[in-house]
Amino acid sequence: MPRLLPLAAFAWSALFTVLLIWGWSAPAWPQEAAGSAAGSGGAGSQAQGRPAPPGRTGLPLPRFVTLRADEVNLRIGPGIRYPIDWVYHRAGLPVEIIDEFDTWRRIRDWQGTEGWVHQSMVQGRRGILITGKRHTLRRRPEAGAPGVALVDAGVVGVLERCETDWCEVGVGGYSGWLERGAFYGLYPGEKVE
Repeated sequence: MPRLLPLAAFAWSALFTVLLIWGWSAPAWPQEAAGSAAGSGGAGSQAQGRPAPPGRTGLPLPRFVTLRADEVNLRIGPGIRYPIDWVYHRAGLPVEIIDEFDTWRRIRDWQGTEGWVHQSMVQGRRGILITGKRHTLRRRPEAGAPGVALVDAGVVGVLERCETDWCEVGVGGYSGWLERGAFYGLYPGEKVE
C-alpha cells in the first residue's frame, strides 16, 4: 500500500521537483542578453549568432556608459536586497551595460567583472580607461604628431570623438589624440561623433 505524505511534505516535494526541472540556480531576473566578451576587443553583442535585442529602455545592449559617482556598489542581483559584491571608487570609469531589469543595470567592467548597479549610478557620457603601458597623447591623429602629454595605464578620461584608428580624448585637463588600442571604452569599428 502506498505511503501517504502530509500536505506540507507533498508541497515541498513538488517544489523541489519543479526546481530540479528548471535548474536549481534559475535566477529571478532576466538572463544576460549579451555574450561574455570582455575588454575593448569584444563586441559582446551576439547571443547565439544574433544581435542582442534592445533593453527595456529601448537603448542597445551592450553599450558603454560611465560611473557617475566616486562610490558605486556592485550587487549580485538587481535590487538593494542583494548583497554588495564590489565597490567602485572611480567616477568616470567606463563600463558596459549588458542587461536591464526595472531600474537596475547589469554592467561589465574592463576586467570582465559583472554585477548590478542602480540606473542613477551610471551616465551616458563616454569615458576611457588607459590600458597596457604609457601612451603619448598626440596633438593630431597621426603617429608622428607632437606629444601633448604622457598618460599611464589606469588613467580615466573622456572620449570625445573617433576618426578611423584615432580618437580625440580628454585626460587630466589635456586634450589630444590616442590610437584606439590604447584604451578600454570603445567597440571595434565603432564611430563616436
